[in-house]
Amino acid sequence: MKLIDVVETFKTDDDCLAYLETMRWPDGIRCPLCGGSEISKITRKKLSKNKRTRIYQCLEPTCQQQFSATSGTIFNDSHLPLVKWLMAVALVVDAKKGISAKQLQEHLGIGSYRTAWYMAHRIRKSMEISVREPLTGIVEMDETYVGGRSHGPAGRGRSLKNKEVVIGMKQRNGEVRFFHAINASSATIAKFIKENISPSVEAVMTDEWNAYPKAMIEASIHGSKHKTIRHKSGIYVNGDITTNGIESAFSLLKRGILGQFHWISVEHLHRYLAEFEYRFNERNNPQRFQKTLNRMTTTAPMTYADLVR
Repeated sequence: MKLIDVVETFKTDDDCLAYLETMRWPDGIRCPLCGGSEISKITRKKLSKNKRTRIYQCLEPTCQQQFSATSGTIFNDSHLPLVKWLMAVALVVDAKKGISAKQLQEHLGIGSYRTAWYMAHRIRKSMEISVREPLTGIVEMDETYVGGRSHGPAGRGRSLKNKEVVIGMKQRNGEVRFFHAINASSATIAKFIKENISPSVEAVMTDEWNAYPKAMIEASIHGSKHKTIRHKSGIYVNGDITTNGIESAFSLLKRGILGQFHWISVEHLHRYLAEFEYRFNERNNPQRFQKTLNRMTTTAPMTYADLVR
C-alpha cells in the first residue's frame, strides 16, 4: 500500500482503528489481558487527544479491562493520531535509504522532534526479528564499519578505531542479516556463523580477511565450503564466487546513515540495522505495509524511558 493509498483509505482515526481491529482479531475481538471473548463495545466521540474513538469493556467479572485495538501494542499510549502513524509506516517501509525523524516531523506535521524520533524507533522495534531459520545454500558474508571519523593511514586498523563493527550475511536469492559486533575477530565471526548458518550450507563466500578461515573451523564449516574472493588483488567476481550481494546491502545501509540520519547513537544501532535488514528483505513484497502494521499490533510496547535508558 503506497502513501497515496493510505491517505485515501484512512481518513480518520476511526478508519484506522477499524482496520487494526480486523488485523489484530480476525476471528473476533478478544480482551488482550485475559483473552475473553465476552466484551461490550463502546463507540463514542473523541473527547481529547488521549482518547481512542472505539474502546471495549471486557465482561469477564475478574477482569473488567477497558481496551482498544492499540492496547498492549507498539502504538500503546501514543497521543499521535493513528492517521499520522499509518502514513509514517508507509513512508518508512518504502524509503529505500531510510527517512529521518526530522523528515517525518516536517512531512506529518508532528509537534516535536522528540515525538517523531520516538515514533520512528517504535516502528523499527516492530521490524526486529528474533527467531529465524539458519541460512542455507550459498551465503555471502562480510564485515563493515560505521560511526565516527578515524584519523591516520588508511586501512583496516584505522577503520576499527572509533567505529562500530557490523557483520552481514546474505543468502543467495534469500534474506540478508545485519549484526552489531564488538569486533571482527575469528571468535566473534564464528559465533554469528554458528547462530545463523546451517552446517549443511553449500558454500560460504567471504573476502580475504584472515579471521574467516579460523572462524569457519570454529563454526564447524568444512574448509572446502569456504570460498574466498581476493579484493586486494582487484578481483570482485571469480565465476560464482563473489560478495557483491552483501556489499550491495551494506551500500544501502551506509548511504542511509550518511545521507539520511547523518549521525546515529551506538545504543540504537541494532534498531537501525533491523530496519535496513527488514526493508531489504521485504522490498519485493507488495504487502509490506500490511505486514509491518501486523507486526506493530503484536509487538510489546516500548516506553520512552526504555528507549533512552
